[in-house]
Amino acid sequence: MPTSDKHLAPAGISDSKASGLVDRLLALGIDGKGRFESASAVLAKAQAVHSDPEAVVKAIVRQHLKLAVASGFVTSIGGFLVMPVALPANIAGFYLLATRMVAAIAGARGYDIEEPHVRSAVLLTLVGSEAEDVLASAGLMKPTGKITSMAVSQLPGPALMVVNKAIGFRLLASTGKSVLTRFGRAIPLVGGAVGAGLDGWILNRIADQARRDFVRQAPAIER
Repeated sequence: MPTSDKHLAPAGISDSKASGLVDRLLALGIDGKGRFESASAVLAKAQAVHSDPEAVVKAIVRQHLKLAVASGFVTSIGGFLVMPVALPANIAGFYLLATRMVAAIAGARGYDIEEPHVRSAVLLTLVGSEAEDVLASAGLMKPTGKITSMAVSQLPGPALMVVNKAIGFRLLASTGKSVLTRFGRAIPLVGGAVGAGLDGWILNRIADQARRDFVRQAPAIER
């Protein structure tokens, strides 16, 4: 059974902030809005050019890496899709971009990104090596190294809500720390600023995590 939210919330971070971040990432990062295309649209365009699923994944990652390193892009989408939470525009924009990329990769690997369990798994990928701790802190499973089990499990709605909120807490709590620690490696930062090149490096690490988390699903056999 999931634990109480009170045991998941870091000091100074409210339930509304955590829920607001998660809701915005799901609604905008996956479903898109205005000029910010949905993950499904990004996937469809890549599939129109490439027939091999892994070539599709590479194209998706390449597209998002270019966007991440483009000067001012991440900050601009952060401002365009204002998050109702206490996040700087560049960080909000980065998480939106990362969410869309991971969701598109999941779709390319055969997962239904409209499925709530898959959407939660997409968000879990954003916290990298902390994903297992998030699940354990929510009292849902012991760390097993199989994060994609979230995408195929049949957790009830209330349990998914606990997981999503725990992810929101973790993302908000980590904004004051080096995001690099979530992906098992640290590099020197100049003046604490996260530049375009570093955004691209972190996004590439998230893409690698997504490839590991979303193992390719076998296509359904037609009868």
